[in-house]
Amino acid sequence: MTDRKVRVRFAPSPTGPLHIGGVRTALFNYLFAKKHGGDFILRIEDTDQTRFVEGAEAYINESLGWLGMTIDEGVAQGGEYGPYKQSERKEIYLSYTDQLINDGWAYYAFDTAEELDALREKAEAEKSKFSYDMHTRKDLRNSLSLSADEVKQLIADGTPYVVRFKMPEDTEVKATDLIRGEVRFNTSILDDKVIFKSDGLPTYHLANVVDDYQMKISHVIRGEEWLPSMPLHVMLYKALGWENERPEFAHLPLILKPTGKGKLSKRDGDKAGFPVFPIEWRPEGGEVASGYRESGYLPDAVVNLLSLLGWNDGTEKEIFTMDELIQAFSLERVNKSGARFDPEKAKWFNHQYLVSKSDEEIYTLFEPILAEKSVSADKALVIQAIALVKERATFVADLWEQTFFFFQAPVEYDAKVVKKRWKGDVPAFMTELPTVLEQVSDWNADAIKEAIAAQIEAKGLGFGLVMNAFRLALVGGGFGPDLMTIAELIGKEETIARINSAVANI
Repeated sequence: MTDRKVRVRFAPSPTGPLHIGGVRTALFNYLFAKKHGGDFILRIEDTDQTRFVEGAEAYINESLGWLGMTIDEGVAQGGEYGPYKQSERKEIYLSYTDQLINDGWAYYAFDTAEELDALREKAEAEKSKFSYDMHTRKDLRNSLSLSADEVKQLIADGTPYVVRFKMPEDTEVKATDLIRGEVRFNTSILDDKVIFKSDGLPTYHLANVVDDYQMKISHVIRGEEWLPSMPLHVMLYKALGWENERPEFAHLPLILKPTGKGKLSKRDGDKAGFPVFPIEWRPEGGEVASGYRESGYLPDAVVNLLSLLGWNDGTEKEIFTMDELIQAFSLERVNKSGARFDPEKAKWFNHQYLVSKSDEEIYTLFEPILAEKSVSADKALVIQAIALVKERATFVADLWEQTFFFFQAPVEYDAKVVKKRWKGDVPAFMTELPTVLEQVSDWNADAIKEAIAAQIEAKGLGFGLVMNAFRLALVGGGFGPDLMTIAELIGKEETIARINSAVANI
Protein backbone atom coordinates (compact mmCIF):
# COMPACT_ATOMS: atom_id res chain seq x y z
CA MET A 1 0.00 0.00 0.00
CA THR A 2 1.19 3.49 -0.86
CA ASP A 3 0.77 6.43 1.47
CA ARG A 4 -1.46 8.36 -0.91
CA LYS A 5 -5.21 8.44 -0.47
CA VAL A 6 -7.00 5.41 -1.86
CA ARG A 7 -9.00 6.36 -4.94
CA VAL A 8 -10.41 3.63 -7.18
CA ARG A 9 -12.59 3.73 -10.23
CA PHE A 10 -15.11 1.49 -11.90
CA ALA A 11 -15.02 2.37 -15.59
CA PRO A 12 -17.62 0.49 -17.65
CA SER A 13 -18.48 1.14 -21.28
CA PRO A 14 -22.13 2.07 -22.00
CA THR A 15 -22.53 -0.67 -24.60
CA GLY A 16 -25.39 -2.63 -23.02
CA PRO A 17 -26.39 -4.20 -19.70
CA LEU A 18 -23.80 -4.57 -16.97
CA HIS A 19 -22.64 -8.20 -16.72
CA ILE A 20 -22.46 -9.71 -13.26
CA GLY A 21 -18.68 -10.01 -13.72
CA GLY A 22 -18.51 -6.24 -14.11
CA VAL A 23 -20.66 -5.83 -11.02
CA ARG A 24 -18.19 -7.93 -9.04
CA THR A 25 -15.35 -5.72 -10.28
CA ALA A 26 -17.29 -2.67 -9.10
CA LEU A 27 -17.97 -4.35 -5.76
CA PHE A 28 -14.32 -5.23 -5.11
CA ASN A 29 -13.33 -1.66 -5.97
CA TYR A 30 -16.03 -0.34 -3.64
CA LEU A 31 -15.05 -2.64 -0.75
CA PHE A 32 -11.38 -1.75 -1.12
CA ALA A 33 -12.08 1.98 -1.19
CA LYS A 34 -14.35 1.91 1.85
CA LYS A 35 -11.98 -0.38 3.78
CA HIS A 36 -9.24 2.25 3.41
CA GLY A 37 -11.40 5.35 3.81
CA GLY A 38 -11.06 6.15 0.12
CA ASP A 39 -13.18 7.25 -2.83
CA PHE A 40 -15.17 5.13 -5.27
CA ILE A 41 -15.42 6.78 -8.68
CA LEU A 42 -17.71 5.86 -11.56
CA ARG A 43 -16.20 6.81 -14.90
CA ILE A 44 -17.95 6.19 -18.21
CA GLU A 45 -15.56 4.97 -20.90
CA ASP A 46 -17.48 5.80 -24.07
CA THR A 47 -14.62 6.26 -26.52
CA ASP A 48 -16.06 3.54 -28.77
CA GLN A 49 -18.98 5.49 -30.17
CA THR A 50 -19.90 2.72 -32.62
CA ARG A 51 -20.94 0.50 -29.70
CA PHE A 52 -22.73 3.14 -27.64
CA VAL A 53 -26.20 2.04 -26.49
CA GLU A 54 -28.83 4.52 -25.34
CA GLY A 55 -29.88 3.96 -21.73
CA ALA A 56 -26.81 1.92 -20.75
CA GLU A 57 -25.28 4.64 -18.58
CA ALA A 58 -28.51 5.11 -16.60
CA TYR A 59 -28.71 1.32 -16.26
CA ILE A 60 -25.21 1.20 -14.75
CA ASN A 61 -26.06 3.89 -12.19
CA GLU A 62 -29.33 2.20 -11.25
CA SER A 63 -27.65 -1.20 -10.90
CA LEU A 64 -24.95 0.07 -8.54
CA GLY A 65 -27.54 2.02 -6.56
CA TRP A 66 -29.75 -1.05 -6.14
CA LEU A 67 -26.79 -3.00 -4.77
CA GLY A 68 -25.92 -0.29 -2.26
CA MET A 69 -22.66 0.92 -3.79
CA THR A 70 -22.60 4.65 -3.15
CA ILE A 71 -20.67 6.55 -5.82
CA ASP A 72 -18.44 9.33 -4.50
CA GLU A 73 -17.64 10.93 -7.87
CA GLY A 74 -19.13 10.44 -11.30
CA VAL A 75 -21.12 11.93 -14.16
CA ALA A 76 -24.28 12.26 -12.05
CA GLN A 77 -22.52 13.02 -8.76
CA GLY A 78 -19.91 15.47 -10.04
CA GLY A 79 -16.52 15.87 -8.42
CA GLU A 80 -13.24 17.73 -8.49
CA TYR A 81 -11.66 15.70 -11.31
CA GLY A 82 -14.36 15.69 -14.00
CA PRO A 83 -15.58 15.42 -16.62
CA TYR A 84 -16.18 11.74 -15.78
CA LYS A 85 -17.29 10.79 -19.26
CA GLN A 86 -14.48 10.20 -21.74
CA SER A 87 -16.31 11.62 -24.74
CA GLU A 88 -16.20 14.98 -22.92
CA ARG A 89 -12.41 14.85 -22.49
CA LYS A 90 -11.28 14.81 -26.16
CA GLU A 91 -9.02 17.85 -25.95
CA ILE A 92 -7.19 16.41 -22.94
CA TYR A 93 -6.35 13.19 -24.80
CA LEU A 94 -5.32 15.06 -27.92
CA SER A 95 -2.77 17.14 -26.04
CA TYR A 96 -1.16 14.05 -24.52
CA THR A 97 -1.18 12.32 -27.91
CA ASP A 98 0.74 15.26 -29.37
CA GLN A 99 3.17 15.06 -26.45
CA LEU A 100 3.84 11.36 -27.11
CA ILE A 101 4.42 12.02 -30.82
CA ASN A 102 6.74 14.96 -30.15
CA ASP A 103 8.72 12.93 -27.60
CA GLY A 104 9.15 10.02 -30.02
CA TRP A 105 6.86 7.63 -28.14
CA ALA A 106 4.11 7.54 -30.77
CA TYR A 107 3.66 8.00 -34.51
CA TYR A 108 1.04 8.64 -37.18
CA ALA A 109 -0.08 5.61 -39.20
CA PHE A 110 -1.95 6.11 -42.49
CA ASP A 111 -2.48 2.45 -43.43
CA THR A 112 -6.04 1.74 -44.51
CA ALA A 113 -8.12 -1.07 -43.03
CA GLU A 114 -8.05 -2.79 -46.42
CA GLU A 115 -4.25 -2.65 -46.57
CA LEU A 116 -3.92 -4.14 -43.09
CA ASP A 117 -6.49 -6.85 -43.85
CA ALA A 118 -4.50 -7.80 -46.94
CA LEU A 119 -1.33 -8.13 -44.85
CA ARG A 120 -3.14 -10.31 -42.33
CA GLU A 121 -4.50 -12.55 -45.08
CA LYS A 122 -1.05 -12.84 -46.67
CA ALA A 123 0.49 -13.81 -43.34
CA GLU A 124 -2.26 -16.33 -42.71
CA ALA A 125 -1.65 -17.92 -46.10
CA GLU A 126 2.01 -18.23 -45.14
CA LYS A 127 0.95 -19.80 -41.82
CA SER A 128 2.25 -16.87 -39.83
CA LYS A 129 0.65 -13.91 -38.10
CA PHE A 130 0.86 -10.25 -39.03
CA SER A 131 1.65 -7.82 -36.25
CA TYR A 132 2.11 -4.05 -36.52
CA ASP A 133 5.27 -3.84 -34.45
CA MET A 134 8.97 -2.97 -34.33
CA HIS A 135 9.67 -5.60 -36.99
CA THR A 136 7.17 -4.30 -39.57
CA ARG A 137 6.57 -0.63 -38.82
CA LYS A 138 9.34 0.66 -41.11
CA ASP A 139 7.73 -1.06 -44.12
CA LEU A 140 4.28 0.43 -43.57
CA ARG A 141 2.66 3.81 -44.23
CA ASN A 142 3.46 5.82 -41.14
CA SER A 143 5.46 8.78 -39.95
CA LEU A 144 8.45 6.53 -39.20
CA SER A 145 8.77 5.37 -42.82
CA LEU A 146 7.58 8.53 -44.61
CA SER A 147 9.38 11.86 -44.80
CA ALA A 148 8.26 14.75 -42.61
CA ASP A 149 6.96 16.57 -45.69
CA GLU A 150 4.93 13.56 -46.80
CA VAL A 151 3.39 13.25 -43.35
CA LYS A 152 2.59 16.95 -43.24
CA GLN A 153 0.94 16.77 -46.67
CA LEU A 154 -1.14 13.70 -45.80
CA ILE A 155 -2.45 15.39 -42.68
CA ALA A 156 -3.14 18.63 -44.60
CA ASP A 157 -5.07 16.63 -47.22
CA GLY A 158 -7.30 15.16 -44.53
CA THR A 159 -6.01 11.63 -45.00
CA PRO A 160 -7.41 9.44 -42.21
CA TYR A 161 -4.83 8.27 -39.70
CA VAL A 162 -4.45 6.67 -36.32
CA VAL A 163 -1.72 7.20 -33.76
CA ARG A 164 0.20 4.17 -32.59
CA PHE A 165 2.38 3.78 -29.51
CA LYS A 166 6.00 3.10 -30.46
CA MET A 167 6.93 0.11 -28.34
CA PRO A 168 10.68 0.18 -27.59
CA GLU A 169 12.79 -2.72 -28.79
CA ASP A 170 13.83 -5.60 -26.54
CA THR A 171 12.94 -3.92 -23.26
CA GLU A 172 11.84 -5.82 -20.18
CA VAL A 173 8.72 -4.42 -18.56
CA LYS A 174 8.29 -5.29 -14.89
CA ALA A 175 5.31 -4.52 -12.73
CA THR A 176 3.74 -5.88 -9.57
CA ASP A 177 0.20 -7.16 -9.55
CA LEU A 178 -1.26 -7.15 -6.03
CA ILE A 179 -2.95 -10.50 -6.70
CA ARG A 180 -0.47 -12.26 -8.98
CA GLY A 181 2.86 -10.89 -7.80
CA GLU A 182 5.59 -9.69 -10.17
CA VAL A 183 4.67 -9.74 -13.85
CA ARG A 184 7.36 -9.50 -16.57
CA PHE A 185 7.00 -8.83 -20.28
CA ASN A 186 9.47 -8.27 -23.08
CA THR A 187 8.55 -5.59 -25.60
CA SER A 188 9.90 -7.70 -28.48
CA ILE A 189 6.66 -9.68 -28.48
CA LEU A 190 4.37 -6.65 -28.13
CA ASP A 191 2.75 -4.77 -31.01
CA ASP A 192 2.35 -1.04 -31.53
CA LYS A 193 -1.20 -0.52 -30.28
CA VAL A 194 -3.44 2.21 -31.61
CA ILE A 195 -3.82 4.84 -28.89
CA PHE A 196 -5.72 7.46 -30.89
CA LYS A 197 -8.32 6.64 -33.53
CA SER A 198 -9.28 8.27 -36.80
CA ASP A 199 -12.61 9.41 -35.27
CA GLY A 200 -10.75 11.85 -33.00
CA LEU A 201 -11.11 9.76 -29.86
CA PRO A 202 -8.49 7.78 -27.95
CA THR A 203 -8.59 4.04 -27.46
CA TYR A 204 -9.10 2.60 -24.00
CA HIS A 205 -5.35 2.27 -23.52
CA LEU A 206 -4.49 5.97 -23.67
CA ALA A 207 -7.76 7.25 -22.20
CA ASN A 208 -7.65 5.09 -19.08
CA VAL A 209 -4.01 5.95 -18.35
CA VAL A 210 -4.60 9.70 -18.78
CA ASP A 211 -7.80 9.61 -16.75
CA ASP A 212 -6.32 7.51 -13.96
CA TYR A 213 -3.41 9.95 -13.69
CA GLN A 214 -5.56 13.08 -13.76
CA MET A 215 -8.13 11.63 -11.36
CA LYS A 216 -5.36 10.57 -8.96
CA ILE A 217 -6.38 6.91 -9.04
CA SER A 218 -4.26 4.97 -6.54
CA HIS A 219 -5.30 1.40 -7.45
CA VAL A 220 -6.58 -0.08 -10.70
CA ILE A 221 -8.68 -3.13 -9.83
CA ARG A 222 -10.04 -4.77 -12.97
CA GLY A 223 -10.68 -8.13 -14.65
CA GLU A 224 -7.83 -10.40 -15.69
CA GLU A 225 -8.75 -9.94 -19.35
CA TRP A 226 -6.83 -6.64 -19.07
CA LEU A 227 -3.65 -8.30 -17.84
CA PRO A 228 -2.13 -8.52 -21.38
CA SER A 229 -2.59 -4.73 -21.67
CA MET A 230 -0.65 -4.07 -18.49
CA PRO A 231 2.81 -3.68 -20.16
CA LEU A 232 1.46 -1.09 -22.61
CA HIS A 233 -0.11 0.86 -19.76
CA VAL A 234 3.09 0.68 -17.74
CA MET A 235 5.02 1.96 -20.77
CA LEU A 236 2.51 4.79 -21.29
CA TYR A 237 3.08 5.95 -17.70
CA LYS A 238 6.81 5.92 -18.41
CA ALA A 239 6.45 7.72 -21.75
CA LEU A 240 4.29 10.44 -20.21
CA GLY A 241 6.68 10.93 -17.31
CA TRP A 242 4.25 9.64 -14.69
CA GLU A 243 6.09 6.57 -13.41
CA ASN A 244 6.10 7.82 -9.84
CA GLU A 245 2.34 8.44 -9.94
CA ARG A 246 1.48 5.10 -11.51
CA PRO A 247 -1.33 3.31 -9.67
CA GLU A 248 -0.97 -0.17 -8.25
CA PHE A 249 -2.60 -2.92 -10.31
CA ALA A 250 -4.78 -5.84 -9.29
CA HIS A 251 -6.32 -8.16 -11.89
CA LEU A 252 -9.32 -10.14 -10.68
CA PRO A 253 -9.96 -13.77 -11.69
CA LEU A 254 -12.70 -14.62 -14.17
CA ILE A 255 -16.17 -15.75 -13.13
CA LEU A 256 -16.51 -19.13 -14.80
CA LYS A 257 -19.65 -20.79 -16.17
CA PRO A 258 -21.36 -23.36 -13.88
CA THR A 259 -20.11 -26.32 -15.90
CA GLY A 260 -17.48 -26.73 -18.59
CA LYS A 261 -14.77 -24.30 -19.58
CA GLY A 262 -14.84 -20.56 -20.13
CA LYS A 263 -16.21 -17.47 -18.47
CA LEU A 264 -19.85 -16.97 -17.53
CA SER A 265 -21.94 -15.62 -20.41
CA LYS A 266 -25.53 -14.58 -21.04
CA ARG A 267 -25.93 -17.79 -23.06
CA ASP A 268 -25.14 -19.83 -19.94
CA GLY A 269 -27.82 -17.96 -18.02
CA ASP A 270 -30.40 -18.35 -20.79
CA LYS A 271 -29.64 -22.05 -21.05
CA ALA A 272 -29.87 -22.79 -17.33
CA GLY A 273 -32.54 -20.22 -16.47
CA PHE A 274 -30.69 -17.75 -14.26
CA PRO A 275 -29.86 -14.05 -14.79
CA VAL A 276 -26.36 -12.73 -15.50
CA PHE A 277 -27.32 -9.05 -15.15
CA PRO A 278 -28.10 -7.18 -11.91
CA ILE A 279 -31.37 -5.64 -13.10
CA GLU A 280 -33.60 -6.24 -16.08
CA TRP A 281 -32.43 -4.79 -19.39
CA ARG A 282 -35.16 -3.52 -21.71
CA PRO A 283 -33.61 -1.93 -24.79
CA GLU A 284 -35.99 -0.15 -27.11
CA GLY A 285 -36.98 -2.65 -29.79
CA GLY A 286 -34.44 -5.19 -28.50
CA GLU A 287 -34.40 -8.42 -26.55
CA VAL A 288 -35.28 -8.17 -22.86
CA ALA A 289 -32.66 -9.69 -20.56
CA SER A 290 -33.64 -10.83 -17.07
CA GLY A 291 -32.09 -9.30 -13.96
CA TYR A 292 -31.51 -10.45 -10.42
CA ARG A 293 -33.77 -7.74 -9.02
CA GLU A 294 -36.76 -8.68 -11.15
CA SER A 295 -36.11 -12.39 -10.58
CA GLY A 296 -36.75 -11.82 -6.89
CA TYR A 297 -33.23 -11.66 -5.50
CA LEU A 298 -32.52 -9.34 -2.60
CA PRO A 299 -29.65 -6.87 -3.18
CA ASP A 300 -27.80 -7.95 -0.02
CA ALA A 301 -27.88 -11.56 -1.19
CA VAL A 302 -26.44 -10.64 -4.60
CA VAL A 303 -23.66 -8.60 -2.98
CA ASN A 304 -22.83 -11.48 -0.62
CA LEU A 305 -22.84 -13.98 -3.49
CA LEU A 306 -20.51 -11.87 -5.65
CA SER A 307 -18.14 -11.10 -2.79
CA LEU A 308 -17.31 -14.80 -2.45
CA LEU A 309 -16.64 -15.32 -6.14
CA GLY A 310 -12.86 -15.19 -6.03
CA TRP A 311 -12.40 -13.95 -2.46
CA ASN A 312 -12.80 -15.28 1.07
CA ASP A 313 -11.76 -14.05 4.48
CA GLY A 314 -9.90 -17.26 5.36
CA THR A 315 -12.72 -18.67 7.50
CA GLU A 316 -15.81 -20.79 6.87
CA LYS A 317 -18.04 -17.74 7.25
CA GLU A 318 -20.41 -17.24 4.32
CA ILE A 319 -22.94 -14.62 5.38
CA PHE A 320 -21.58 -11.06 5.39
CA THR A 321 -23.33 -7.73 5.58
CA MET A 322 -21.89 -4.96 3.44
CA ASP A 323 -20.23 -3.42 6.52
CA GLU A 324 -18.69 -6.79 7.44
CA LEU A 325 -17.39 -7.20 3.89
CA ILE A 326 -15.80 -3.76 4.03
CA GLN A 327 -14.04 -4.63 7.28
CA ALA A 328 -12.88 -8.07 6.09
CA PHE A 329 -11.97 -7.39 2.46
CA SER A 330 -8.37 -7.44 1.24
CA LEU A 331 -6.82 -7.93 -2.17
CA GLU A 332 -4.33 -10.36 -0.61
CA ARG A 333 -7.15 -12.87 -0.19
CA VAL A 334 -8.40 -12.62 -3.78
CA ASN A 335 -7.72 -15.87 -5.66
CA LYS A 336 -5.64 -16.08 -8.82
CA SER A 337 -7.76 -18.83 -10.37
CA GLY A 338 -11.25 -18.39 -11.79
CA ALA A 339 -14.34 -18.66 -9.60
CA ARG A 340 -17.13 -20.99 -10.76
CA PHE A 341 -20.61 -19.53 -10.62
CA ASP A 342 -23.22 -21.71 -8.90
CA PRO A 343 -26.87 -20.75 -9.57
CA GLU A 344 -28.08 -22.95 -6.70
CA LYS A 345 -25.74 -21.17 -4.30
CA ALA A 346 -27.25 -17.89 -5.47
CA LYS A 347 -30.68 -19.20 -4.45
CA TRP A 348 -29.27 -20.38 -1.13
CA PHE A 349 -27.96 -16.90 -0.37
CA ASN A 350 -31.31 -15.38 -1.21
CA HIS A 351 -33.11 -17.81 1.11
CA GLN A 352 -30.71 -16.95 3.94
CA TYR A 353 -31.35 -13.24 3.54
CA LEU A 354 -35.10 -13.68 3.18
CA VAL A 355 -35.52 -15.69 6.40
CA SER A 356 -33.23 -13.29 8.27
CA LYS A 357 -35.63 -10.42 7.61
CA SER A 358 -38.36 -9.62 10.10
CA ASP A 359 -41.90 -10.70 9.21
CA GLU A 360 -42.79 -7.00 9.02
CA GLU A 361 -40.03 -6.36 6.46
CA ILE A 362 -41.14 -9.32 4.37
CA TYR A 363 -44.73 -8.09 4.55
CA THR A 364 -43.63 -4.83 2.89
CA LEU A 365 -42.03 -6.82 0.06
CA PHE A 366 -45.00 -9.21 -0.22
CA GLU A 367 -47.72 -6.55 -0.17
CA PRO A 368 -47.37 -5.60 -3.89
CA ILE A 369 -47.82 -9.27 -4.85
CA LEU A 370 -51.04 -9.45 -2.81
CA ALA A 371 -52.26 -6.28 -4.48
CA GLU A 372 -51.47 -7.78 -7.87
CA LYS A 373 -53.61 -10.79 -6.90
CA SER A 374 -56.41 -8.42 -5.82
CA VAL A 375 -56.12 -9.70 -2.25
CA SER A 376 -57.09 -7.30 0.50
CA ALA A 377 -56.13 -9.09 3.70
CA ASP A 378 -55.67 -8.00 7.27
CA LYS A 379 -52.01 -7.09 7.83
CA ALA A 380 -51.82 -9.09 11.05
CA LEU A 381 -53.07 -12.21 9.23
CA VAL A 382 -50.53 -11.76 6.44
CA ILE A 383 -47.66 -11.34 8.90
CA GLN A 384 -48.74 -14.46 10.82
CA ALA A 385 -48.93 -16.42 7.57
CA ILE A 386 -45.46 -15.20 6.54
CA ALA A 387 -44.02 -16.33 9.89
CA LEU A 388 -45.41 -19.83 9.29
CA VAL A 389 -44.02 -20.36 5.79
CA LYS A 390 -40.99 -18.13 5.16
CA GLU A 391 -38.54 -20.98 5.89
CA ARG A 392 -39.98 -22.73 2.82
CA ALA A 393 -39.45 -19.77 0.49
CA THR A 394 -36.43 -18.85 -1.63
CA PHE A 395 -37.96 -15.69 -3.09
CA VAL A 396 -40.67 -13.33 -1.86
CA ALA A 397 -42.81 -14.46 -4.81
CA ASP A 398 -42.73 -18.03 -3.42
CA LEU A 399 -44.77 -16.83 -0.47
CA TRP A 400 -47.92 -16.66 -2.60
CA GLU A 401 -47.85 -20.40 -3.33
CA GLN A 402 -47.22 -21.01 0.35
CA THR A 403 -49.94 -18.71 1.74
CA PHE A 404 -52.70 -18.13 -0.85
CA PHE A 405 -55.12 -20.41 1.05
CA PHE A 406 -55.06 -18.00 4.00
CA PHE A 407 -56.72 -15.38 1.81
CA GLN A 408 -58.98 -17.34 -0.53
CA ALA A 409 -60.93 -20.57 -0.31
CA PRO A 410 -60.11 -23.46 -2.65
CA VAL A 411 -61.94 -23.44 -5.98
CA GLU A 412 -60.67 -26.89 -6.94
CA TYR A 413 -59.28 -29.92 -5.14
CA ASP A 414 -56.22 -32.04 -5.89
CA ALA A 415 -57.63 -35.12 -7.63
CA LYS A 416 -54.89 -37.43 -6.31
CA VAL A 417 -55.51 -36.37 -2.71
CA VAL A 418 -59.28 -36.71 -3.19
CA LYS A 419 -58.89 -40.27 -4.50
CA LYS A 420 -56.56 -41.25 -1.66
CA ARG A 421 -58.14 -39.42 1.30
CA TRP A 422 -61.81 -38.66 0.56
CA LYS A 423 -63.21 -42.20 0.84
CA GLY A 424 -64.87 -44.71 3.16
CA ASP A 425 -66.31 -43.12 6.29
CA VAL A 426 -64.47 -39.84 5.72
CA PRO A 427 -67.13 -38.01 3.64
CA ALA A 428 -69.76 -38.71 6.32
CA PHE A 429 -67.38 -37.56 9.06
CA MET A 430 -66.65 -34.34 7.18
CA THR A 431 -70.38 -33.73 6.79
CA GLU A 432 -70.78 -33.86 10.59
CA LEU A 433 -67.58 -31.94 11.40
CA PRO A 434 -69.05 -28.40 11.05
CA THR A 435 -71.51 -29.17 13.85
CA VAL A 436 -68.61 -30.29 16.06
CA LEU A 437 -66.63 -27.15 15.31
CA GLU A 438 -69.59 -24.89 16.00
CA GLN A 439 -69.31 -26.00 19.63
CA VAL A 440 -65.70 -24.76 19.98
CA SER A 441 -66.07 -21.57 21.99
CA ASP A 442 -62.40 -20.55 22.32
CA TRP A 443 -61.22 -20.71 18.69
CA ASN A 444 -57.53 -21.62 18.83
CA ALA A 445 -55.37 -24.39 17.38
CA ASP A 446 -55.30 -26.51 20.56
CA ALA A 447 -59.07 -26.31 21.11
CA ILE A 448 -59.80 -27.13 17.47
CA LYS A 449 -57.50 -30.14 17.54
CA GLU A 450 -59.01 -31.38 20.82
CA ALA A 451 -62.56 -31.19 19.49
CA ILE A 452 -61.73 -33.00 16.24
CA ALA A 453 -59.66 -35.66 18.03
CA ALA A 454 -62.54 -36.42 20.39
CA GLN A 455 -64.94 -36.85 17.46
CA ILE A 456 -62.44 -39.07 15.59
CA GLU A 457 -62.10 -41.27 18.65
CA ALA A 458 -65.86 -41.45 19.07
CA LYS A 459 -66.24 -42.59 15.47
CA GLY A 460 -63.31 -45.00 15.64
CA LEU A 461 -61.51 -43.49 12.63
CA GLY A 462 -57.81 -42.98 11.87
CA PHE A 463 -56.52 -39.55 12.88
CA GLY A 464 -54.19 -39.23 9.86
CA LEU A 465 -56.92 -40.11 7.36
CA VAL A 466 -59.30 -37.47 8.72
CA MET A 467 -56.63 -34.80 9.08
CA ASN A 468 -55.63 -35.19 5.42
CA ALA A 469 -59.26 -34.80 4.38
CA PHE A 470 -59.58 -31.75 6.64
CA ARG A 471 -56.46 -30.25 5.02
CA LEU A 472 -57.92 -30.94 1.57
CA ALA A 473 -61.05 -29.01 2.54
CA LEU A 474 -59.13 -26.01 3.86
CA VAL A 475 -56.35 -25.61 1.28
CA GLY A 476 -57.41 -27.74 -1.72
CA GLY A 477 -54.51 -30.21 -1.52
CA GLY A 478 -52.02 -32.00 0.70
CA PHE A 479 -49.73 -29.04 1.40
CA GLY A 480 -49.34 -26.17 3.84
CA PRO A 481 -48.07 -25.52 7.37
CA ASP A 482 -49.67 -26.71 10.63
CA LEU A 483 -53.31 -27.46 9.86
CA MET A 484 -54.81 -26.34 13.17
CA THR A 485 -52.94 -23.05 12.90
CA ILE A 486 -54.43 -22.53 9.42
CA ALA A 487 -57.90 -23.12 10.86
CA GLU A 488 -57.22 -20.73 13.75
CA LEU A 489 -56.00 -17.95 11.48
CA ILE A 490 -58.76 -18.12 8.87
CA GLY A 491 -61.37 -18.21 11.66
CA LYS A 492 -64.29 -20.41 12.68
CA GLU A 493 -66.76 -19.13 10.11
CA GLU A 494 -64.36 -19.52 7.16
CA THR A 495 -63.20 -22.97 8.35
CA ILE A 496 -66.76 -24.29 8.54
CA ALA A 497 -67.66 -22.70 5.20
CA ARG A 498 -64.70 -24.43 3.50
CA ILE A 499 -65.65 -27.81 4.96
CA ASN A 500 -69.23 -27.41 3.75
CA SER A 501 -67.99 -26.38 0.31
CA ALA A 502 -65.72 -29.45 0.10
CA VAL A 503 -68.56 -31.76 1.13
CA ALA A 504 -70.79 -30.22 -1.55
CA ASN A 505 -68.19 -30.19 -4.36
CA ILE A 506 -66.00 -33.27 -3.97
